[in-house]
Amino acid sequence: MDFDHAVKIISKLLAEKRPDTFNSSWILKHAPHIYSYIQRQVRSDIGEIDWDRVTRALDRRFQRKWMPHSRNRKTFYREKAEVGIILEKYHAKLYAFIAPADKQDEQMRDIISIALVRIAQKGNIIAKEEITKLVRFTIDEWIESRPTLSSWEGYEFMIPHRIETCIRRYRYSGTFIGYLLKTLEYSGRGLNQTTSYLQR
Repeated sequence: MDFDHAVKIISKLLAEKRPDTFNSSWILKHAPHIYSYIQRQVRSDIGEIDWDRVTRALDRRFQRKWMPHSRNRKTFYREKAEVGIILEKYHAKLYAFIAPADKQDEQMRDIISIALVRIAQKGNIIAKEEITKLVRFTIDEWIESRPTLSSWEGYEFMIPHRIETCIRRYRYSGTFIGYLLKTLEYSGRGLNQTTSYLQR
């Protein structure tokens, strides 16, 4: 058993059974040996089952059906150690939030951002602060270079709230950076453009 084989089995089951949604409990019920493998071998940097790695490996049509277990009661806390594990491991790659040089940098930015977002979704305030700080570099560059986000110029004070909303609502389909970009594009359409993009 390896990771690719496990993903193929999950994909085959999803194609055969065609559930409206699925989660870890569904995998445990229909493929307990696959769940056992994932539980033992597919772990995040902070030691939890890395369902993001699993869902990213699935076809997009299956990614959209992933419905993780909700946390009815979230306790907010400040834990530097969890965040430190991520920042220390990827310290040399944090520049990808400012100036990604290629696709590999963009993929690394995706990996780092999702890791921090998942910790923030557990209630870690420090993780939320760190991911907010990092993606602001990316967003500032977008506002300067992308016509679809130029309407945010002059409304930067609203961006932290948008980031926080994206952190809270992000699920498993696509990347967090992609989700953030689309959210800002859509919500930016309602802003009065303070500076014409063509005048800059």
